[in-house]
Amino acid sequence: MGNNELIVFEYFLQPGYIFLNRGASLISTVLGSNVAVSLWDRKKKYGGMTNYLYPCLERGRAASSAYGNVAIFHLAKLLMNEGTKRKDIKAQVFGGAEREDRQCLGIGRKNLNTAKTILRELKIEIVSEDIGGHLGRKIVYNTENNEALIYKVNEIRQSDWYPYITDRI
Repeated sequence: MGNNELIVFEYFLQPGYIFLNRGASLISTVLGSNVAVSLWDRKKKYGGMTNYLYPCLERGRAASSAYGNVAIFHLAKLLMNEGTKRKDIKAQVFGGAEREDRQCLGIGRKNLNTAKTILRELKIEIVSEDIGGHLGRKIVYNTENNEALIYKVNEIRQSDWYPYITDRI
C-alpha cells in the first residue's frame, strides 16, 4: 500500500440500526418508507448514520433505534460523547418514499416529519435532503467528506442488498 492510500471501512446499515466510526467509512443502506439520517462533524470530518423504520416510540415500549425519535437522539449523543460540538454537526436526510399500493400509506411522511422535528429541536442544520417521492433508494454515504450517492429504484429487490445480504430477503 502506498503512502497516499486511505483505508476505508465499508458497512451495510440495516433498518433499525445506527453506525458511527471516527475513521473514514462508506455506509450503504436501502430505503423505502424508512428514513436515513446522517450526522457529520464538519471540523473532525467523521460521522455516522441511522436508518429507522417508524417515526416515534410508543409509550411503554423498550427504546429501540427502529424509531426515529430514539435513533436520531442517540446518534447525536454518540457524536457529542466523542467530543463533537453541537454547532459543528451537519445533517442529511434520505428516504421517506410513499407507495400508493402499500398498506403503510403515510408512514414515509411521518418518518420525515420526525427527522425534521428532532433535528430542529437539537438545533442541527440539514444541509441536504433527498426525500419523499415514490421510488426506493440505495444510499452510499462517505463519512469522511459528507458526500452521498443516491440510486433511485422502482422496486426494492433482493439484488439491491447485494453483496451485503444474500439470504435474508
